[in-house]
Amino acid sequence: MKIGINCYPTFGGSGAVAAELGIELARLGHCVHFISYGLPFRLSDYSKNISFHEVEVMSYPLFRYPPYTLSLSVKMSEVIESEKLDILHVHYAMPHATSAYLAQQIVGQDKIKFITTLHGTDITFVGNHHSFYKITKFSIENSNGVTCVSNFLKKSTAETFSIKEDRMRVIYNFVDTDKYKKTHESIDREKEKMNEFLGKRFLGKDDLVISHISNFRPVKKIQNIIKAFCKISQNVSARLIFVGDGPDVSLAKMMLEKLKLSDKVCFTGLQEDIVPVLNISDLYMLPSKNESFGLSALEALSCSVPVVGTKNGGLPEVVSDGECGFLVDPDNIEAISDAAIKILSDSKLKSNMSEAARERALLFDREKIIPQYLNYYNEVLNYV
Repeated sequence: MKIGINCYPTFGGSGAVAAELGIELARLGHCVHFISYGLPFRLSDYSKNISFHEVEVMSYPLFRYPPYTLSLSVKMSEVIESEKLDILHVHYAMPHATSAYLAQQIVGQDKIKFITTLHGTDITFVGNHHSFYKITKFSIENSNGVTCVSNFLKKSTAETFSIKEDRMRVIYNFVDTDKYKKTHESIDREKEKMNEFLGKRFLGKDDLVISHISNFRPVKKIQNIIKAFCKISQNVSARLIFVGDGPDVSLAKMMLEKLKLSDKVCFTGLQEDIVPVLNISDLYMLPSKNESFGLSALEALSCSVPVVGTKNGGLPEVVSDGECGFLVDPDNIEAISDAAIKILSDSKLKSNMSEAARERALLFDREKIIPQYLNYYNEVLNYV
């Protein structure tokens, strides 16, 4: 099958899922064509059966804002015709589904069908904004197929845009459990490697490690992680590792200085390979305001790391509360810190949750999820 995939190439859940999906489809022998303004961040190496088509955006004084949506539509139509694509799969409703609809009109509806995968903020934030509501609703309704990454998101989409739930299919995000797993190397050596990477003696032999990976947007509630860590560090010998970058990084560093916690927290910046961080982690924290799925939490579970996360949104579909972690109110600092301390201070509980975390992640293994996408592609293509 010849499959076109469109996504945002930057760090984030939707781009990661789209890139990993393309990699897996190519591994199975399908020809995958990525269409975007930049190479997706997890496609750093040459891969057989994968091609990249860059969207060129015209820079012209008349345009205050370059018309990326139109440029993307043109590139999509070109790739559809030149590569004779069987199906186009776009990730994120705005503006990708809109561009796909325009491309379909350019080449003819009988020549291509497109599927839109909704990931979260494209529905709960961007699409719900009054300036984008109508075009988002129109684009979803005119997609030949729609998938949501969780039942929560499916229900939210139905309620927000008055779209029938039977028009949408839930296909969970997935993880490569062969890649995301604990290594056989000793934890002491793994910590030494991290110290070498950081260029300082940050982790001690007996330190417990808490990690968080995100794009540091306000929805991630970074300040609440720091407030909770203030109490956690008073009860257990712990270190906090932040991975990623975004608008709230500066605020986080200022908070840490005021709380005199800077020596116990480090920022690694953007990292393509997060397995080394997860391999030394004893706990992963994701107390976001809302998570439509929580891909980073799933990757942590796959590495046998218990999760303390939000009980809001789709994360309860990923993390089994009380089994492989705890789910709490993201604004309840006491609940966040108490849940973390409970896990970190009880070695038996932490061990049991680590085993349960890995078992839970296996339910979302790529071998279970990728066939669901392929079956849906065939279903949409055969739909009359």
